[in-house]
Amino acid sequence: MLKILAISGSLRAASTNSALVAALALNAPEGCRVTVYDGLGRLPIFNPDDEGERTPREASDLIDAVTRADGVIVSCPEYAHGVPGGLKNALDWLVSRDAAVAKPAMLAHASPRSLFARAALAEIMRTMSFALFEGEPEIALLGKKPAEVEANLAEQANRQAMREAVQGFADFIRSR
Repeated sequence: MLKILAISGSLRAASTNSALVAALALNAPEGCRVTVYDGLGRLPIFNPDDEGERTPREASDLIDAVTRADGVIVSCPEYAHGVPGGLKNALDWLVSRDAAVAKPAMLAHASPRSLFARAALAEIMRTMSFALFEGEPEIALLGKKPAEVEANLAEQANRQAMREAVQGFADFIRSR
């Protein structure tokens, strides 16, 4: 059973990115268990002085979750043409650890307009030595109300696309 950790880079209660990672978890193919990480908002601001024995519990939990996962899925919004601070902070906690080194990762997108954040996030993750999967699923959820997001994610074509994307990612993980 492959263990995949899904992280939404948004803290909003009605986040389309969070809805997308939850839907990816629900539509994971057989042989994959996708767990959604929900601790982003509880992470303290990264400070290199707090690494090692002083690493806060919340950061240790994230590091352990990434380390245990066979792969990581990240979906994030774009704020001012960049990656949201909360997600960047989470990634910063992983920088000096081995958790990200050669760890398979897939980006997923809830907005066709988040081109700057996509490029920035891919650059950050490559720099951290994540092994990025090139098959990035996109389901356009931008501007939709929660009920519309739920209906869109429940559509058979979107459910199939999510299942195929996670299956492609799983194949990528197994091939490494």
